[in-house]
Amino acid sequence: METKQVIVIRKDLKMRKGKMCAQAAHASMAAILNEMFVEVEPIEPVKRHVLYTNSIKDPLYDWLSNSFTKITTYVNSEDELFDIYQQALAVQGAISGTARQKMPCAIIKDNGKTEFHGIPTYTCVAVGPWWADEVDLITGELPLL
Repeated sequence: METKQVIVIRKDLKMRKGKMCAQAAHASMAAILNEMFVEVEPIEPVKRHVLYTNSIKDPLYDWLSNSFTKITTYVNSEDELFDIYQQALAVQGAISGTARQKMPCAIIKDNGKTEFHGIPTYTCVAVGPWWADEVDLITGELPLL
């Protein structure tokens, strides 16, 4: 099975290219790094001992062990961005037969210090790394950036 990560960027914000690249990098990293934490207590996350399992059934392990495939797409509104994020949050590992409990995903909220006049703004979402066919169910119809 193929694995991939899709970064979905809000095109309506008309960010500079460098800003879009930085936001996409934040999303990609956040989706992976969020997998390093497990909430033991609701207040304080604790680091896991291992980022990923050595399991063929783990899409994150497969992605990190192979080509790191990333696709960049876009939406035209914050509502569309949140819709993609909610769909990604709903994907459960037990349904797809993977060792991981949920699809890695992250939504990025920029502080607004450089482009958004001090207004915190949601800019992009990372979907995956996960099995490509399941990612495509969420992002497959989105236009490429």
